[in-house]
Amino acid sequence: MWFKNIRAYRLTSPFDLSPEQLGSQLAQRGFQACAKSQALSLGWVPPLGEESEQLVHAAGGRLLLKLKREEKLLPATVVREQLDEKIAAIEADQGRKVYRKERLSLKDEIVQDCLPRAFSRSTAMHAYIDTRANWIFVDAASAARAEEFLNLLRECIGSFPVLLPQVNNAPAATMTGWLVHRNLTDDFVLGEECELREPGEEGGVVRCRGVDLLSEEVETHLNAGKQVARLSLAWEERLSLVLAEDLCLRRLKFADELMKENEDIPEADNAARLDADFALMSDAVTRLQERILVLFGGEAE
Repeated sequence: MWFKNIRAYRLTSPFDLSPEQLGSQLAQRGFQACAKSQALSLGWVPPLGEESEQLVHAAGGRLLLKLKREEKLLPATVVREQLDEKIAAIEADQGRKVYRKERLSLKDEIVQDCLPRAFSRSTAMHAYIDTRANWIFVDAASAARAEEFLNLLRECIGSFPVLLPQVNNAPAATMTGWLVHRNLTDDFVLGEECELREPGEEGGVVRCRGVDLLSEEVETHLNAGKQVARLSLAWEERLSLVLAEDLCLRRLKFADELMKENEDIPEADNAARLDADFALMSDAVTRLQERILVLFGGEAE
């Protein structure tokens, strides 16, 4: 329930579906396990676990969703070896060259033949829509996985216009300034990790861990023209994170004091515990996102 990564998207129009309406539309794509010849299956499952039947959990204007993903594990080396063997046999038996179009067709045949015998791997991804603040927060470090979530949501409800947040002040330059000028706002504290990059596509990259980010070592790289691409921070003694220049919040770690606030709820009442944890977590995440925008000069118009 406690998100590990945050990719935030701004809703460009109010979300007006009720939890019941949204749940009904998500039910069109409830999760189904992969068929024998199916490489990938995506579908919605109850966010509060198997004890619940609801595909949407609503609390305080926030709608929690959970996407399950099952994929067949088919190593590329296995496919390549079988493809090479088949091509070699054709060229030897028929005395001709196998070209690209036929290679692709043969590869597809091999994949379809192997899929029924392949192992499966299942993962799950949470997200919540904050209908009051007009955000959706996806627990994904990868932009591709977040888009996969959003695309399936769009398929179910017809339209879901969102944008990545745009800020007035360039994140890399702003984060670099925090280290150079030592002017990070008081509710944030520097961690001990950063990634520094030289401008340009071919620029070098330096990764620092377990170091004082205000040390001479880091300062030397900054003076040489490198800029901060990622920076570890702690916020209000509530959580720590790694902030990236694309405004993705990675490796969130919530403070023990925050996570223990619901300890009085019996562990046997799993749904109540998850509901309470979601309320704490989502309140912290929404507040943090608003603070992050302020750090970079607010949202661009």
